[in-house]
Amino acid sequence: MALRQTTGFVESLLRLVDLDWAVPDFSTLSRRQKTLAVKIPYRGSKGPLHLLIDSTGIKVEGEGEWHARKHGGPKRRVRRKIHLGIDEETLEIRAVEVTGSHIGDAPVLPDLLGQIPEDQETDSVTADGAYDTRKCHDAIADRGAHAVIPPRKNAKPWKTVTAGAVARNEALRASKYLGRSIWRRWSGYHRRSRVETKMHCVKLLGQRLMARDFDRQVAELQLRIAVLNGYTALGIPVTEAAG
Repeated sequence: MALRQTTGFVESLLRLVDLDWAVPDFSTLSRRQKTLAVKIPYRGSKGPLHLLIDSTGIKVEGEGEWHARKHGGPKRRVRRKIHLGIDEETLEIRAVEVTGSHIGDAPVLPDLLGQIPEDQETDSVTADGAYDTRKCHDAIADRGAHAVIPPRKNAKPWKTVTAGAVARNEALRASKYLGRSIWRRWSGYHRRSRVETKMHCVKLLGQRLMARDFDRQVAELQLRIAVLNGYTALGIPVTEAAG
């Protein structure tokens, strides 16, 4: 909800339970949102972490689109990019970064890994071909994990200077030997679909951002993710094959 709607909604809830608490007005909420430190709750895995990474765009309705609706003319589309890392076991979001739409996927992966505690054992990091870069493979290898990232179709072997390059060349050799389709099944790459499902869940809490300032937009998205992790902790469906 917008901040004015939030203020009115909370006031009505307090009246229903006969409380005379003061409710901050929308200006106070907006001012505090800019410096709000959100702690995202999570339960954690029972064993090594299998991290699934992906990104998606989310709309920000700026002045250009409002002007186009009122007066006509071309739209100026504004978007933010959400980069997520989720735990394959619990389906909880463990890492999040918010950037402009001009930022690519690969440069953000080391920042996502940096949000995982150093004492958390990480077994694998799964991402799509956009993350097939030296920086990503080296960051994953530095955490003692193995990368499940399909090499690009025109990929060439790298000079094996780092552990990340060695692992990537092994994946390239295996995908060429087995074929890309079999390699995806053999490596467990299909697990990445779960992070795409989680992206859809994030957007179910709102297809666009209400805040106009970037810092407030980051806080707004972090709040959504904290709420979503709370929902996930209540229970997730268990699918079993029948027949």
